[in-house]
Amino acid sequence: MFLHRLSVSLALVWWVSADEDVLLCKSEDYARPYSVLFEKFGLFENNSMLKYLRALNNYINATKVYVNLLVTSITDVNEKAQSISTQVTLLTSWDTDIWWSFSDFCGIKSFAVPKDLFWIPDIVFAESIKTEFGANESPYLQLHSNGVIVKLDMLSLTTVCKMDLYMFPFDTQICSLTLQSLVYEDHQLIISQISSSEYLTLKSQETFETEGEWELLYINNSETDLNSWWLSRSHMTFQIFIRRRPLLYIINLIFPVFCFLVLDLASYFINASEAEKLGFKVTLLLSISVLLLILNDKLPSTASKIPLIGMYCGGIFTLIGLSILETIFVNYLITKGETIKPETAATTRDGIYCGGIFTLIGLSILKTNFVNYLIAKGEKIKSEAAETAHDELLVELKSQHLRRTHKRKFHYGPEQQEL
Repeated sequence: MFLHRLSVSLALVWWVSADEDVLLCKSEDYARPYSVLFEKFGLFENNSMLKYLRALNNYINATKVYVNLLVTSITDVNEKAQSISTQVTLLTSWDTDIWWSFSDFCGIKSFAVPKDLFWIPDIVFAESIKTEFGANESPYLQLHSNGVIVKLDMLSLTTVCKMDLYMFPFDTQICSLTLQSLVYEDHQLIISQISSSEYLTLKSQETFETEGEWELLYINNSETDLNSWWLSRSHMTFQIFIRRRPLLYIINLIFPVFCFLVLDLASYFINASEAEKLGFKVTLLLSISVLLLILNDKLPSTASKIPLIGMYCGGIFTLIGLSILETIFVNYLITKGETIKPETAATTRDGIYCGGIFTLIGLSILKTNFVNYLIAKGEKIKSEAAETAHDELLVELKSQHLRRTHKRKFHYGPEQQEL
């Protein structure tokens, strides 16, 4: 019931109070209805009942206060201090017993009244470090004909925000803004929402004024009753989901550190002395140290978990440090080898001389054995050839003898052969 009346009243805030359809008197006669309204409700007399007594609803004893919160900008996020600075628009409304029929007062549906004439709920931000007005504080409230009072404030807040920086700079943070009363308990004052989370998110994104490091994702609101000390108070919590834009850190931090690692690996292919390589690697290490100092100024020292970017930079720092130690060790071995060489020259020469003698002796033995093998092989071949030639000679002599014998038999005949 009250929420419907409140929605109508909020719509009337931006609506002209005297439309032509409800215009019941001339423009110069508007001063009198305002005066009559002030006199009717005792506003000229500084009515103490309205100023000091909590507004009571006819149906319940608790005063129901409705709130809306729009985030218009994020001015600063301090990771080390775990705080966030925002510009917000806070709309607060509650019901009173002040009613009038606008048709009886020249169609006046709402008008501004001084703040000091009415009771105002003592609603504060529980996480607040510093709360200031973003503009000059308005001294007025908006009073509507259905008894609804609307208070609109533009605030500059610095609040505590517990941040999880493990995924820095690809992190999403959730910062809470909790509205509560300092004095009234939950049976005396109830804080409720006017609009849904979707509406608050949409309107906040439409009115968001900054395009900085952080992006507004979502606003979620919820009502809770929390016990503090011995009192139970009504709370309205707005959870603001924000996401960091990481491009700046990729260009200025992550990519340069990776390039330093690539340069360190490429230094193995540099045609230079070990001392020059060592100087080059030390320069890379100092460059990463500068980037680590920048990162240290950004991240809190009390983080429960080391951020991934810290492990990334620390790992590359360690690899380049080990590379420097390797270069120093190799340079040490080269220098040590050059120092030991003159002392071992004589020993090396004697070793080479003895080895040469043994090599020559071995080669001579091999040569002698090989020559003897060739001689023996030649004699064997020679003897085999002589035997073959002798056998061939005998065969030839036998064949000649047989031919001569055959010729005699054929030339002389049988009779001569008998003689």
